[in-house]
Amino acid sequence: MNKKLSVKLNCPLPKLDFDVITMGHGSGGLLTHRLLESGVFDLLKNEHLDQQHDGAYLELNGKHAFSTDSFVISPIFFRGGNIGELAVNGTVNDLAMCGAIPKFLSLSFIIEEGLRMEDFWEILLGIKTASEKAGVKIVTGDTKVVERGKGDQIFINTTGIGLIHSKANIHYSRIKPGDKIIVSGKVATHGIAIMSQRNGLEFETTIESDTTNLNHLVKKILDEHGDQIHFLRDPTRGGVATVMNELAGFAKLGIRPYPE
Repeated sequence: MNKKLSVKLNCPLPKLDFDVITMGHGSGGLLTHRLLESGVFDLLKNEHLDQQHDGAYLELNGKHAFSTDSFVISPIFFRGGNIGELAVNGTVNDLAMCGAIPKFLSLSFIIEEGLRMEDFWEILLGIKTASEKAGVKIVTGDTKVVERGKGDQIFINTTGIGLIHSKANIHYSRIKPGDKIIVSGKVATHGIAIMSQRNGLEFETTIESDTTNLNHLVKKILDEHGDQIHFLRDPTRGGVATVMNELAGFAKLGIRPYPE
């Protein structure tokens, strides 16, 4: 069992008659109902999710961005966060990179039999915190359980919808010679935090994941400088180096450090 290192909220685990997730919790029957009612629906409640329908009814006007991503990470708890926070922030940021203001998310779990309910609850708390911080609502979702040994504790998929900012025109075709590339934070923090825990590496200082939402920052930039922003990208696998390579390929241009 991975040691949990994310910050716990003052929201105690509800009293349950089970301690771990079993195959029955994915059957769609009574155990599934208990799992959802005791955790997901109550903790993440809003007027859309409360309908508990097969899907969500949304009123959408204007141009929207639509993005989906699946999250598989080991360990599922790491310094600075957990897989739940990462799943929300990942899709929120993908929408923001499209120049959109994220509004709604779907949330789907694939849970390995044997996951402790305490761990699942902490992941839900991370999801709640991240969604509230980003200002998005989780409106629909799904839960499946796979047999022990056929998953890595838990996989999460999030799909999001966001309204395109009125000043946004984000596309690689707008990249032109002379454009400057701005990095909004420290490079490789999340990757090093995960790798160090996964491989038992120790450093002189504590390295924590910087997983967070970027949508409020992006909105502020677009509000003030929308016409000057040509392209946005959230580095994930491969990091900044991969993004630079993609940009050069898209634009058929070279990249050099600035200032030289």
